[in-house]
Order: sequence, then C-alpha cells, then structure tokens
Amino acid sequence: QVQLVESGGGLAQAGGSLRLACAASGTFLSINGMGWYRQAPGKQRELVATITKGGSTNYADSVKGRFTISRDNAKNTVFLQMNSLKPEDTAVYYCNADVLFSMLTRKEVWGQGTLVTVSA
Repeated sequence: QVQLVESGGGLAQAGGSLRLACAASGTFLSINGMGWYRQAPGKQRELVATITKGGSTNYADSVKGRFTISRDNAKNTVFLQMNSLKPEDTAVYYCNADVLFSMLTRKEVWGQGTLVTVSA
C-alpha cells in the first residue's frame, strides 16, 4: 500500500508564488511517472504537469512558463513550483503517481488534494 501526502497549498495573491510537495510512503518497488492535476469548482479534473522517473516533463498550456515540476527520486517526492499565479489557478491540486508494487503489479495512486486559492 502507498500513500501520497501533499503539502504547500494555501492562499496567495495574484502574481505570487506557492510550492507544492507530494511525498509517497509505504511499501512498493518503485514509482514511475508522477504528476499534478487540479480541479476547480464546477470543472473537471485537468492535468497540470507530469514528470517521468528520468525527468522528462510535460505541462498544460495554461501553466507553461509559470509552473515547474520536479522530483526527488531518492525521497519519492514530487514538487510543483507555481509562479506568477492567477486567480484562475484556484483549485484543489492532486498529486498522482504510477506505482510499481511488483514486476507484475502497478497502480495509479492519488493524493487527497491540497487547496490553492489565488486572490485577485
């Protein structure tokens, strides 16, 4: 079993910055891709950014140039540095991980979410 625990959410002003972190704990073989998704009120959950174990990244167009995803494989932790925040970035941000439990078993795991609120 594995748990993803997010931290770093909160309130920021437009133009400000926040840094999210998500740490994986439990018993597993390794973690492949990790990522951040978000869900704003009344909207569907959407991809924000993903990162492979090797460090290749992918971003939603809406956050390119403002957000940076990174990870520490030794600590099974993924980060999201959010700069130049906009009110439309307000959402619950969810961490996601592709976890390998054995050579035959892998599962997508989600964190509980952390709220980011950006005021105008």
